[in-house]
Amino acid sequence: MSKLKSLCVYCGSRVGDRPVFAEAARTLGEAMAENGTRLVYGGGKLGLMGEVASAVRDAGGDVFGVIPGFLVEMEGILDGVDHEVVDTMHTRKMMMFEESDAFCTMPGGIGTLEEVIELLSWARLELHRKPIVILDVEGFWTPLVELIGHVIDRGFAAEELRHDIIVVTRPEDVIPAIEERLFDNVI
Repeated sequence: MSKLKSLCVYCGSRVGDRPVFAEAARTLGEAMAENGTRLVYGGGKLGLMGEVASAVRDAGGDVFGVIPGFLVEMEGILDGVDHEVVDTMHTRKMMMFEESDAFCTMPGGIGTLEEVIELLSWARLELHRKPIVILDVEGFWTPLVELIGHVIDRGFAAEELRHDIIVVTRPEDVIPAIEERLFDNVI
């Protein structure tokens, strides 16, 4: 039985410049459904968000989207999934955080970047110990991982920050990496 009941996936409302990003989103979604892990995501039907949510839904999995009202017209809401329309981005982020046992960051834009940085900041402030995975598809997040190392090496963050992130390159490795962290009680 899986220890991972719910996984928040942060990713772009666009598909990016390579088909491999959408393929990774679909593969992760299928793995989540097969594992019985509920997807918590930003609620839209566009881009990688729509790809991962559609894959979970189409494979018979559980999906929960959280979207601010002002984004409904821009991004739409995926049919056949549970969702909550909220007033603000802050409410959205808190609800997604509270509904999730762990987090996975896929390729995305500035919003995705902001979300993972906030999670890392909260972890360093000891506000949570939930696993944080960076799915580094085709090296997309390698510059971020290197920047985090630079910040640590230059004395602006504790060495423990390196251990707050789990970096994987394949979507098939996301759930096993999280469950290993949960099983080892390293969180």
